[in-house]
Order: sequence, then structure tokens, then C-alpha cells
Amino acid sequence: MSDDIIQVGAPLPRIAEAVALAERQVRITWATGEAVTLDLAPVLHSRRVYRPLREDDALFRSVRVSQYGNAIEWSDELDLSAVWLARLPSISFGNADFRRAMDTLGMTLDGMAEALEVSRRRVAGWRKDQPIPRHIGLATRYLVEHQGKA
Repeated sequence: MSDDIIQVGAPLPRIAEAVALAERQVRITWATGEAVTLDLAPVLHSRRVYRPLREDDALFRSVRVSQYGNAIEWSDELDLSAVWLARLPSISFGNADFRRAMDTLGMTLDGMAEALEVSRRRVAGWRKDQPIPRHIGLATRYLVEHQGKA
């Protein structure tokens, strides 16, 4: 038997730190050093098992990283896996993210305006320095994730 290391696919995400924030948000620092702020409210409201986290602020603030960094947990019964958390979009979506998305999609100002059903002027502002509404950030992420899947 050989002791060669076999790798299949991308390595599993590992969490270095988790900090509870207001409004059921959590700041995750990945083992890679990247930090993101995630909104956990939708998942906490979608499953009955998370009811205690919806109703108890002190419990939510007690979030910790699991022993192996593969989840965040609040008790022996409440946790969310790192794999699942890594798939959630960050709350922040800035102008650089918007420009990168347009480049990835190969969109012009007119094309992006049509895809998002907004004016060309708004797209130009978001591409430059105007604050991007959360729903536009989410819609833009959706377009990138589903490009070519028609």
C-alpha cells in the first residue's frame, strides 16, 4: 500500500473565524484569509430547527467555529456547514464587482441595462461609483451564475 496523497476536486472550504453581527448576519473569515459578511436570516427563517436562533439574540451571538473549521455552530444541535456557507453570496456588492460581472458577461451598458430592466444611465453610475442596491447585486450575480444556461 502506498501513502501517496490522492486529490479529487477543489479542497473543502475551512473557516478560521466567525463573528455574529446585527440582523442575523455573520462575518466569516475563511482559512484563506478572505472575509465575507453573510446574511443568515433567510435560512434561519426557512427551517423550524433554526427557530431558537431567530428568537434568541444571545444564542445567535454565541456562534463559534467547529473543531475542524468545517462549520459554524451554536450548540450540539445547531450548525451550518462551511460548504453550504461558501455558496452564499456576500452581502457586499461593490462597483468593482459590478464592472467585473459586466466584463464576465461581455455586456455593454445598453445590454446590462436591458438585462436588469433599468436605464443605461443607472448602469453607468453603478459601473463608476454609485451605490448598488442589494437587489441589483443579487440579480447581477444571478446573471453571472446562469450565463449560457438558456
